[in-house]
Amino acid sequence: MAAPRIDERRALVDRLAAALRARVLSGDLPSGTRLRQEALAVEFGVSRTPVREALRQLQASGLVDLEPNRGARVRRLSPREIRDAYEVRAELEGLAAELAATRIRHSQLDRLRKAQAEFKRALARTVASRARGSDPSEDEISRWGRANDVFHQVIQEAAGNEVLTEALGQLHRRFPRDLSRTVLGESTKLLETNVGEHEAVLEAIERHDGSAARARMAAHVRSAGSLIVLRAEQRLTEPS
Repeated sequence: MAAPRIDERRALVDRLAAALRARVLSGDLPSGTRLRQEALAVEFGVSRTPVREALRQLQASGLVDLEPNRGARVRRLSPREIRDAYEVRAELEGLAAELAATRIRHSQLDRLRKAQAEFKRALARTVASRARGSDPSEDEISRWGRANDVFHQVIQEAAGNEVLTEALGQLHRRFPRDLSRTVLGESTKLLETNVGEHEAVLEAIERHDGSAARARMAAHVRSAGSLIVLRAEQRLTEPS
């Protein structure tokens, strides 16, 4: 009779790990955040034991550091790790754009255009907030974040290569989003550049120009990576 209880416990640990992983990757739990077992146990309505096991899962996947006598902390990636990942991501996403340019269906192209239109609307709202002297709200950041995600996801889907999609998925599952959100949220100019780069990729895909789509997407990802590496280097000088 012990097997069902063991299975239930494993399922609970997996659910906790998945919930925490999603919050880390989305940036809701930024790099460097302390993850206190007692607080998490209260939040999820469980004992500390499954929380501790869930944190160990996240440690095994490289998202969390377990520090002796200090507990868990969302791991801060080094500038080198980020640079290496974005070099690979640029090539993979460039390939996805090249394949999508020749394989994309009308319904997928419509979704790509809608994502870009939403990205532009989110930019307009952010510009308006800046004009009023305000920082972009969490809702604004979430809107352009979702539009950005959909844009890239549709391209990967249109590429029609499962191995490529899985490789990109593995990269994304290892890298929290708080740095990219911070970089773009700090500057309207950077966000405008990002939107313009998307526009150039979309235009190449609409023309079914695989070479241009690949080059533009790779340049777009490398540009974003350079900014995120710079911000990561700046964080090294900030207090823990």
